[in-house]
Amino acid sequence: MKHSTSPKQLPLIVIVGPTAVGKTRLSLRLTQEFDGEIVSADSRQLYRGLDIGTAKPTLEQRRRVPHHLIDVVAPDEAFTLAQYQELAYAALGEITQRSKAALPGEGQGFI
Repeated sequence: MKHSTSPKQLPLIVIVGPTAVGKTRLSLRLTQEFDGEIVSADSRQLYRGLDIGTAKPTLEQRRRVPHHLIDVVAPDEAFTLAQYQELAYAALGEITQRSKAALPGEGQGFI
């Protein structure tokens, strides 16, 4: 029997696919099954006020399941991949500390 001192590995589930195939519905179902939270990796959902055409989760969906990295910056602010990675890794770390699974949001995987 192998003994490990590393922390428990929790699932990191990635959902990808084209627009309008049910990724959001699936991610909401999986968060309930795996007691998870959603981390958006959509480059447009980061921006406050850009709600039309971005397929952001509804307020009801956001209340039902914790979502991260949605409405983070104003559209006129510069935001780099490095900044996204820093916030994403922080969110994933916080989720793991709560012993929850992390799932991506609408249509994107993790970097």
